[in-house]
Amino acid sequence: MDYGWLSLLPPIVAVVMAIKSRNVILSLFCGGFVGTMIFCMGNPFQAVKSMIGDYFFVQLTDSYNAGVIVLVIFIGGFIKLMEKSGGAQAFSKFVYRFVNTKLKAQMCAWAGGILIFFSDLGTPLLVGPVFRPLFDKLKISREKLAWILDSTSSPVAILIPFIGWGVYIMGLIQAEFENLGVVQSDYTTFVEAIPFQIYAVLAIIMIPLIAFTGKDFSQMRRAEKAVEKEERLWEREEDTAEEETADIYSIRNARPSMVLLPILVVFVTLFTTLAPLGFPFKKVDGNEFRVALTMGYFFGALILMLLIRVYKVQIFKNTFKIYVDGMKGMTDVAVTLVLAWSLGSMISGLGTADFIVNAMKSLNFSPVLIPAVIFLFGTFVSFSTGSSWGTFAIMMPLAIPMAHAFGIPYEIAVGAVLSGGLFGDHCSPISDTTILSSTGAQCDLVNHVKTQLPYAAVNGVIAFAAFVFAGVTKSPLAVVLAVLVLIAVVFVWNKSEKSIQDSL
Repeated sequence: MDYGWLSLLPPIVAVVMAIKSRNVILSLFCGGFVGTMIFCMGNPFQAVKSMIGDYFFVQLTDSYNAGVIVLVIFIGGFIKLMEKSGGAQAFSKFVYRFVNTKLKAQMCAWAGGILIFFSDLGTPLLVGPVFRPLFDKLKISREKLAWILDSTSSPVAILIPFIGWGVYIMGLIQAEFENLGVVQSDYTTFVEAIPFQIYAVLAIIMIPLIAFTGKDFSQMRRAEKAVEKEERLWEREEDTAEEETADIYSIRNARPSMVLLPILVVFVTLFTTLAPLGFPFKKVDGNEFRVALTMGYFFGALILMLLIRVYKVQIFKNTFKIYVDGMKGMTDVAVTLVLAWSLGSMISGLGTADFIVNAMKSLNFSPVLIPAVIFLFGTFVSFSTGSSWGTFAIMMPLAIPMAHAFGIPYEIAVGAVLSGGLFGDHCSPISDTTILSSTGAQCDLVNHVKTQLPYAAVNGVIAFAAFVFAGVTKSPLAVVLAVLVLIAVVFVWNKSEKSIQDSL
């Protein structure tokens, strides 16, 4: 059945509600309810029944989704231990002797995000709590930390062929090659597409560019000025919380090793478990990777519990309670993920992407513009669904055949799909990585979206122009041009915005 314009309604409702209500769970539920109302011909009772039986239950029984939820729960317990053990604060105090400027703090958080390349979910929840006290101490906004986390999670993970992201994407590429009868390596295509993952490259490079120049602009500049001028609400809340729990949690004996050693254990467990499977030189099944990563966080938590006991920071009973409370604390994240996945599945069933593609097919596009058009399609689908992975699954079967038909290099089409999916995901308030980045930085989700959006938009516009250039030249020099344009834009925009503000 062709739902036409109605297929656009659920994502529109979800996005508008997320911005207006500042409640992501409510907005996702409303978007999903609208979608099931369309399927059920306006019957609200059947719509609720369908949401629960056809979407919530199905998403929970999906092996990938279940693996992600289990992984998130284990990460939650691990992170809560790190927070309450005082290890993060001890590490921050230790690092503060060396990282005592805003530039150093931002660059260290950026480097930390890159080092945790193996998990887009782990980056915000690991790096965030470690650097949050340092950012607070140096009066750097948590919005800035959330942006750094968001820009070093998916954008880094999407460039690595031997982790879950790469395995998933190469599987989609290979499926289309088989359908087309093309004899070409999915791994080679993925690697060749890396220079055309223009948005990811721009997102990663923009962090040191802003940090070194100090040229924040738009909402981020306002957030930075606000944190310098006044005490933020979260600081008052944390001070109160610390006073209330001072008799429970003693962190005076905490050591920096309580951060470093557990994270090292996570790395060692991951590589030791996957090495017999050929990691990192061969592709590893996504489920195997998630199992290994979950094991890493579990063993990391055990080591951290041991250190807490050895350093007499906490008795075991309280330590275990903290760990379990951390797992429970991820309930909202798990619910949000299930709702987001359900909405993405619903939108796919409504044929939202097909409607968009068919509408655009009625227009005659020049072949050189196809990479830019693919990028725009991917952006819209990803922004509407909040799922870059879902976007890849929707767009790859469209982009690769289009590239095949019009003689466009496959790597350009793949790069356009991945860049569009990532750009839309970065802008979407219902994206799981957006949600987790605000969680890791402990800043308001809507504030994170508002401050990140101008930066993402600049990178997105430049990426679009670069794909036009790539469509004409078919050259990887498009990414070099994009980086040069980004540098120029940051300087020009900041200067013009400052001049306008000074004149007011």
